[in-house]
Amino acid sequence: MIARPRRAYRRMRLGTRLALGLGALALVVFAVVGTALTTYMRDYLSAQLDTQLAQAQIAQSKSIADYGTLSGKKYYSWFYAVYDVSKGTPELRRPEDPADLPADVDDFTALASAQTAAHQELLRTEHLKGAGTYRLRACEVEPGVVLVSAAPMEDIEDTVGQLITIQVVTFALALLALVVFGRRMLRRGLKPLSDMASTAHGIASHDLTESAARLPLRADGRDGGPEVDELRTAFNTMLEHIDDSLAVRAEAEQRLRRFVADASHELRTPLMSVRGYADLFQYAAANAPEERDRHLARLRAEAARMGILLDDLLLLARLDAAEVEAPLRLEDADLTELVRQAADAFRASRTDHPLTVTTGPGAIEVRLDAQRVRQVLDNLLANAAVHTPPGTPVSMDVAVAVTSGTALVRIADAGPGIPPEDQERVFDRFYRVDKARSRDRGGSGLGLAVAQSLVRAHGGRIELNSEPGATVFTVRLPLDGAGAAAARGPETTAV
Repeated sequence: MIARPRRAYRRMRLGTRLALGLGALALVVFAVVGTALTTYMRDYLSAQLDTQLAQAQIAQSKSIADYGTLSGKKYYSWFYAVYDVSKGTPELRRPEDPADLPADVDDFTALASAQTAAHQELLRTEHLKGAGTYRLRACEVEPGVVLVSAAPMEDIEDTVGQLITIQVVTFALALLALVVFGRRMLRRGLKPLSDMASTAHGIASHDLTESAARLPLRADGRDGGPEVDELRTAFNTMLEHIDDSLAVRAEAEQRLRRFVADASHELRTPLMSVRGYADLFQYAAANAPEERDRHLARLRAEAARMGILLDDLLLLARLDAAEVEAPLRLEDADLTELVRQAADAFRASRTDHPLTVTTGPGAIEVRLDAQRVRQVLDNLLANAAVHTPPGTPVSMDVAVAVTSGTALVRIADAGPGIPPEDQERVFDRFYRVDKARSRDRGGSGLGLAVAQSLVRAHGGRIELNSEPGATVFTVRLPLDGAGAAAARGPETTAV
């Protein structure tokens, strides 16, 4: 029985619930006010009747004392009884008019007896048989004589009944108006919430699986007060965050597709070369044995090239998952010695690019992974050699920034520079500034991406400053390696 109304209540709209709640509260208030008003009116009228009884008995007592009779001092529908109590037991005097007494005088006799014992005026409300409810008052007229008067309370009951009827009708109309108009006002006040709910439904129907999905809807308006404005602001802020998340997801998906396509394309070239040279090797083994060594050397070169590409991809994957697997082996190392080793290797392999190295007078102790930092330096030097004409000078210097607690390595070349529109993307994987450059000369496009990821894994960053005739890569590494574990996200800065 109770479960069904409860389910019906739960299905109601919030405005209807609030209106019913206000109606129930108003009903309680009306009941309390009506009860208090009715009680006050009943007590007031009863007090008025008691006063009228007392005043009437004063005049009646004087008449009884002077003339021994009540003639001319009676009220319509009142009852009067005179008792002699001198002997201790109330004895009813014969009334002048039989209508002065009710059919049953037991209540009058009991009140006269009680007054004799109490020696003071007494008041009682009794229901007289065949007459109705009466207010009785007993007082001593003179020693040994008691007068009991009874006034009907019918007028009081009628007045109170009419008052209750008026209250019920008035309160019912007021309650109905409160529920009806209150519901309308509440619905109007809650309209901003309904608008936000409609906006949420519109968003739910929006296709969020699209790669460029955006949320075109926003909650607007100025109604509802400061609380609704605060909720509306929070709602729109949430939508902005969702939009940003969708944009990041779309960008990540696009980068992933581009990465897979580029990686497949980069691996396809050496694989096709391996297949071609394998066929040539098979042919040479059968028809031209003197060419087998040359074809075998090319097979090894293509396999080595593919191995380098796969090693770079694996390293990038490990750096991306650094929160699970730490790819660095930190130790105290001399950064100056690493710079010298990288310079010697560059001079030996790139004889067409003169290199100058500037270092301080002493060693620079830094906590780092020496092998990975050496890989960073080799990649940056190779990038300078590959993307500049032969004979272009390259310089490298190392210093310590005491104020920021970092070690700096600058690698500069006097080449043509990097266009401004490409500077923000040179660290992207498989990105090449010169789209027409062959892979044999330009590499796989992973060198700078690997360098940036390794420096970021150390808690440092790479800064790029490029203009025609001067390109400078600045590597900043913390001296104590404290930022290596916390390094996350791209931090490359174009200066």
